[in-house]
Amino acid sequence: MIKAGIIGGAGYTAGELIRILVNHPEVELGFVHSESSAGKKLYEVHEGLLGDTGMCFSSEADLSAIDVLFLCSAHGKSQEFWASHPCPGTLKVVDLAQDFRDESDGYVYGLPEWQRDKISKSSKVANPGCFATAIQLGLLPLAANGLLSGDVAITAITGSTGAGVKPAATTHFSWRNDNISTYKVFTHQHLTEIKRNIGLIQPGCDASLNFVPMRGDFARGIFASITLDCPLEEQAAVDLFKNYYAGAAFTFVSDTPVDLKQVVNTNKCIVALEKHGNKLVVSSVIDNLLKGASGQAVQNMNLIFGLPEKSGLKLKASAF
Repeated sequence: MIKAGIIGGAGYTAGELIRILVNHPEVELGFVHSESSAGKKLYEVHEGLLGDTGMCFSSEADLSAIDVLFLCSAHGKSQEFWASHPCPGTLKVVDLAQDFRDESDGYVYGLPEWQRDKISKSSKVANPGCFATAIQLGLLPLAANGLLSGDVAITAITGSTGAGVKPAATTHFSWRNDNISTYKVFTHQHLTEIKRNIGLIQPGCDASLNFVPMRGDFARGIFASITLDCPLEEQAAVDLFKNYYAGAAFTFVSDTPVDLKQVVNTNKCIVALEKHGNKLVVSSVIDNLLKGASGQAVQNMNLIFGLPEKSGLKLKASAF
């Protein structure tokens, strides 16, 4: 059994990660660390875990007693953690924050559809951002074939869980319900990793990625819509995507329009394509807490340890 530890265990992504790991056939949870919830039962914070585990949150983190560590704290906290905790040489690490997504300090960017082989040989993986995952999975086949250029218009709407567990004015139910808004237009932090990676996949790419993020009035999921000029006919574009993702464990190309309920509560990404004149429209849907965070983190862990990629991740969509 792989023994796992979690740092920053009280948030939404950690709650989903615990839910997956306590049911993973090859994993045993060693500790779940939380400064704010130390001593409490996990199910007192993550109520859906009642009946699944009686484990308590820990105030200590014994890195020598585990095989893999998941870092689920806020952005910037991962670097702070390593500044005060020596990393055992045999420890594998999956960081869910953005601290090492530039592949600094020996981390590999953990988007399996792009870097499966590198992830499989690595000991430290930087999990991608949620918007970055949905958008990149809508762009990878095009970039890999040198087809990104000009203006690329991206609109993506996310559920309220994407803002984290701590309440704020824009996550309060009475504000969010029956409401939609934009934020961080053209400046969202996930653009940094997207642009970096597109430049590696398609060297010399001159595409302008114009990203408008939106807050949705639902709890979880991301729906990304990408519009760009493309010389391919619709069927040729569909074939390009299907060939690119033929070996992907969780990314699928649909022949019909997609919706969020196809992916919520799963580790899937589903993409669909439409051609209108010179414009190609790519729709990409994921669950922001799973393929956009904890599910992908476990997918990366599976690759690191040589397990079947789908281990612990055969999850059913909540379509009804």
